[in-house]
Amino acid sequence: MNYHNITKCDLKNGEGIRVVLWVSGCEHKCIGCHNPQTWSKDSGIPFDDNAKLEIFEELEKDYVTGLTLSGGDPLAKSNRNEILDLMIEVKDKFPNKDIWCYTGYELNEIRDLEHIKYIDVLVDGKFEKELSIPSPKWCGSSNQKVIYLK
Repeated sequence: MNYHNITKCDLKNGEGIRVVLWVSGCEHKCIGCHNPQTWSKDSGIPFDDNAKLEIFEELEKDYVTGLTLSGGDPLAKSNRNEILDLMIEVKDKFPNKDIWCYTGYELNEIRDLEHIKYIDVLVDGKFEKELSIPSPKWCGSSNQKVIYLK
């Protein structure tokens, strides 16, 4: 799995102060996407132990609420194994931190994935430019849903 960035002290991609992992790879390729540079699974840099350590160091801070997975699409088929491993490790090491996951898939398309039991909040659905909304609360278009799974 590759990634483009790790954002620290983020306030725009979930509730509270968050660390955000921006992964590479997205099959949806939504028109008007804000991150088309992340579509190719080969873009960015390899996610390695140093990147994981960077995330964990941020999650150790008391004021950080949790981890947000975005991109690209964390649940793209090319990302699923490594994202699942990361979520399991985050929940093991930081049980009081939450995990938000942005995906172009709808919940009914991924409800059988093991990932669901580790996600606290899922923001689902493809970005639809014609349904874009100004000042969205965690979403880019009105068809997307913020689903509190826990």
